[in-house]
Amino acid sequence: MIYLGLGALALVFVALALSDGSEGVGGMAPDTLANVAWTGTILALVVAGFWRQFRAAPLRHIQALAAWGLIAAALVIGYSYRDRIRDVSARVMGDLRPGSAVPGPGGTVTITRRADGSFRVEGRVGGRAQDFLFDTGASSVVLTAENAAALGFRPGPDGFNARVSTANGATSAAPIQLDTLSVGTITERNVNAMVARPGALRDNLLGQTFLDRLGSYEVRGDRLILTPGR
Repeated sequence: MIYLGLGALALVFVALALSDGSEGVGGMAPDTLANVAWTGTILALVVAGFWRQFRAAPLRHIQALAAWGLIAAALVIGYSYRDRIRDVSARVMGDLRPGSAVPGPGGTVTITRRADGSFRVEGRVGGRAQDFLFDTGASSVVLTAENAAALGFRPGPDGFNARVSTANGATSAAPIQLDTLSVGTITERNVNAMVARPGALRDNLLGQTFLDRLGSYEVRGDRLILTPGR
């Protein structure tokens, strides 16, 4: 095969030498014909080298070709079913990390119940991570005094002049407004919230001032599904 490639290259050069250079050979311009001949010769050399190695150890090369074929098939299948694979991997991640907000179809977000039976939601306030306890009995989003201080909210003693209802009863709190509150892919802006009096709460509460903005929220078995509003 090497000799065939070199012979073809020699024939092209002879044809180019015999032509006057003003017309092509076989309908091809001289430059184009020379490039084709050169590329064909290189390809012939590569194929010849591969063929020699293949003949020396055919079984090993067949196994290598089969492995590459399987890799290519896996890549094609993975690309074709990428949406399903992403959904399954997201669900597995949610099971491994209860509380993590797993995105789903239509912009929904799913949270898996924790071992203690509660839904503790990983959220972000102003881009900063904050965990919340899902609480439909809370009339507002409520931050503990400690978490609020870490976010820059430090109401004075006279600021705790409002009452907020929680699943554990009512407590006094200071009204604030959050620029953004995000749970997974769901983000709400200018969310009214409360800062609980120091020592009144152990956890942040994801209450109705956020939940009322959603299209819906429901519990299915051990999963909490949040649907964004329009």
